[in-house]
Amino acid sequence: MSAGSRRLSFLGVGVAPVLIVSALVGSAAVGLADADGDSRRSGFDFMGPQTQAMQGDDTSNPGMLAVLEGEDIWNRKAGAADKSCADCHGDAARSMHGVAAHYPAFDTGTGGPINLDQRINTCREKNQEAEPFPWESAEILALSAYVGLQSRGMPVQVGDDARLAGAIKAGDEAFHRKQGQLDFSCADCHDANWDRKLGGSVIPQGHATGYPIYRLEWQSMGSLQRRLRNCMAGVRAEPYSYGSPEFVELELYLMSRSRGMAVETPAVRP
Repeated sequence: MSAGSRRLSFLGVGVAPVLIVSALVGSAAVGLADADGDSRRSGFDFMGPQTQAMQGDDTSNPGMLAVLEGEDIWNRKAGAADKSCADCHGDAARSMHGVAAHYPAFDTGTGGPINLDQRINTCREKNQEAEPFPWESAEILALSAYVGLQSRGMPVQVGDDARLAGAIKAGDEAFHRKQGQLDFSCADCHDANWDRKLGGSVIPQGHATGYPIYRLEWQSMGSLQRRLRNCMAGVRAEPYSYGSPEFVELELYLMSRSRGMAVETPAVRP
């Protein structure tokens, strides 16, 4: 069965849309909790029914076009080695099952965390002897979405590697650090004011479980780092560069606090 013909097993997405602050309005956080007392909620829960329906049907989810392109890249030979991903890994439904749920992960080569895009490019350079895909290119987003799909519905498994404790702490500090001309931190929105409105958009809790996502505002796929750069620009702070250690540490922290929640790739957001 092809990726395009599969049905979503879980509905949801991660990071909130954040605009330049004018006011926080609307209801206070309602303290939703499930039977186990877990008050965490996917960003899917904060979307309108039309967007939820778009995400919930593979035939309507525009992110599935990227998944299909990623499947093609997976099977396409590349580089001086004239190898495809499939030549080494075989059927992605088996070899990549659960892989994305563990990223960002510790990398022995760098001695620190790397995200899934970086892992793909490392493999591409080392094993295919090909040029790495540029950050935020259609190719890297498509292949990440295809690999991510193989973990859809599985629980996030980031946060239990002791080698990453320092990087998670650094990401935690970044999440709570005020910055920019507006002097806002990530936590000011996604911890203290979730379920309120910012610039007309509901603020979710910031669980990054659906990346790469198709964002209606962008009319394209985008990575978590693109979303984070938008947020930093929104509070008038200088965004980190793509692939910077600061961004990977922040990604790592966001995924560690989403541990146990379901992977939702490819998600749709407003």
